[in-house]
Amino acid sequence: MASDNHSAPQNNGLAALRLVDDCFRPDSRDGARLSHRQAINLLQSRLSPIVGSEMVPLALATGRIAAAPVTAGHDIPGHTNSAVDGYAFAASTITMQRDCTFALVGRAAAGHPWPGYVGSGDAVRIFTGAVLPTGTDAVAMQEDCTEDGATVTIPAGLKTGANVRRAGEDVAAGSQLILPGHRLRPQDLAALASSGVSSILCCKPLRVGIASTGDEVVPAGHNAPLKPGQVYDVNRPLLTGLLQATGAEVVDLGLWPDRRGEVEARLADAAGRCDLILTSGGASQGEEDHISHALAARGQRHFWQIAVKPGRPLMFGQVGSTVVAGLPGNPVAVFVCFLLYVYPMIQRLGGAPWFEPRRYPMRAVFDVPKRKPGRREFWRGTTVATPEGLAVDKFARDGSGLISGLRAADGLIDIPEDRPSVAAGETVDFIPFSEFGFG
Repeated sequence: MASDNHSAPQNNGLAALRLVDDCFRPDSRDGARLSHRQAINLLQSRLSPIVGSEMVPLALATGRIAAAPVTAGHDIPGHTNSAVDGYAFAASTITMQRDCTFALVGRAAAGHPWPGYVGSGDAVRIFTGAVLPTGTDAVAMQEDCTEDGATVTIPAGLKTGANVRRAGEDVAAGSQLILPGHRLRPQDLAALASSGVSSILCCKPLRVGIASTGDEVVPAGHNAPLKPGQVYDVNRPLLTGLLQATGAEVVDLGLWPDRRGEVEARLADAAGRCDLILTSGGASQGEEDHISHALAARGQRHFWQIAVKPGRPLMFGQVGSTVVAGLPGNPVAVFVCFLLYVYPMIQRLGGAPWFEPRRYPMRAVFDVPKRKPGRREFWRGTTVATPEGLAVDKFARDGSGLISGLRAADGLIDIPEDRPSVAAGETVDFIPFSEFGFG
């Protein structure tokens, strides 16, 4: 939906929606192992947009998600016009088997059309974008013609429609410009502006809160030396950067201590301010996993044991209308789980279609002689140039806490559950990070 010259009515926005209660309950009992595809299918089938909508000026709409269709209010271009600088004439009225000389009767420029009728044997000096004068149906390029001020000689061979852009050739009136759920790009804004649109109904940005948990976690920039067992908070900066690629509004919920009552209070407060809450750590089923206990006390909580490496377990639930996703504590697992499950969740909850990254077949330049089948694995990979073309190499170490592997990688190598090994020269599926909006 948009304002100005378009076919859809004005709309000041729609209210936010909510998911059905307990939509994250697995089809089987909690703790039953899901395959990667089963997890994706469950999320895809059960999630729907939960945000409201608002009118957004076109100048601020890049990256926003369209909330309603937009149709073209008129033909683009609106008039048949010249594609070049030259001379407009009626090719259909004469046989252009040899050079022909025409009398020059006028001049047409963009925004200044020639008002008269052009008869057979006459021509009009015309410039790119000018409306084609009545009676003409072709344009000869100026560099191919000879003019003496009163006449112009046009070369043989030109036919009706030469160097002419027809009205509606780009977009016909009434055709669809934008579909709901489409993330707007600069080229989309150009198409909308060409139809006279100045603002468009967009989904409101999803408000995503991020929290790290654990008494051992301290913020980066902490002045005192780290005590034994303490670590700097990596996951909040990591998630903040990842979320920036989604267009979501990031709400920093800070560090949550290992005190169940305080975690429960903070979770309740965050649920009142966010559409989605992402936590890292404390989301398993141990007595020190305070996030999971707080979620169970305040709403619905379900553990998903997904047969994927790195990543399991994950926790999903709701507090009122707010969705909660509990991620592992290790940075690599947070990163991979975000790309595989949270990124497409955010797209869907925020009004876009479910996102499935493209996988590119690439030649492996590494060997994994043997791997345990039964789970989907996502290895960090780097593209390399070889004499045979672009290939992919695997980062040597796979630990979930090895941030160096993330920095070295430019994508994930997707290894299916039943593949027992990978030999150099074989084909593997590669998911570049550029699929998610960053490189």
